[in-house]
Amino acid sequence: MIKRKSAREIDFMRQAGRIAAGARNLAGSLVNVGATTKSIDKAIHDYIISQGAKPAFLGYRDYPASSCISVNEEVIHAIPSARRLVSGDIVSIDIGVVKCGYIGDCAATFVAGQATEEAKRLIRVTRECFYEALKKAKAGNRVSDISRAVQQHAEKNGYSVVREYTGHGVGSKIHEPPEVPNFVEVPRKKADPRLMSGMTIAIEPMINEGGAAIFVKEDDWTVTTADGKNSAHYENTILITEDEPEILTACED
Repeated sequence: MIKRKSAREIDFMRQAGRIAAGARNLAGSLVNVGATTKSIDKAIHDYIISQGAKPAFLGYRDYPASSCISVNEEVIHAIPSARRLVSGDIVSIDIGVVKCGYIGDCAATFVAGQATEEAKRLIRVTRECFYEALKKAKAGNRVSDISRAVQQHAEKNGYSVVREYTGHGVGSKIHEPPEVPNFVEVPRKKADPRLMSGMTIAIEPMINEGGAAIFVKEDDWTVTTADGKNSAHYENTILITEDEPEILTACED
């Protein structure tokens, strides 16, 4: 069941969202040549704790870290490690924060050192996919309007969208109904809920430079592109209102 949030719940989500966005900004500043993904994760963890909150991902389904840090062909859910970043690596960082029992969830992709023009374009278009979708995130529209906006912008630019993983509702749990795919299913097999004010959802384009196919590595977490080409990720938690949507993870990145 899709839960519409009360004013009190929304205030808690704003608090969580601001902390998540602050952690994302911090993480981006640490994406440097020679840094390890584990050291970035530790800084994220320490920042979240310093703000009186908790990392939402740590221990979730036994996940062992406070963030997901995915490099180059890794799409999502890569576990931070001793891997050192080299110049040109593109680094997708996904962060969840719990504050007062409610969650803020956001992600962005950064570059260590010098980025290629191809990497810059992939990251830019992925972010644009989110903002194209945001235009459709209005009461009265349907989830598929968001999905269509992501898919059309990605494919217009020659990219593909990951289909096995989606955006989602978010609130007191990391994943709540509804699913928010980045593509329109034809023919549609699942429900296509109408957006209503008070709904809180995470829109998160996962865009591949090459084909859409992915696979999960032996750690049962890390998702990579099947063709080894780069992938980028951008996400914010948003609130549906009677007017324009509100980005709850709104600290600028």
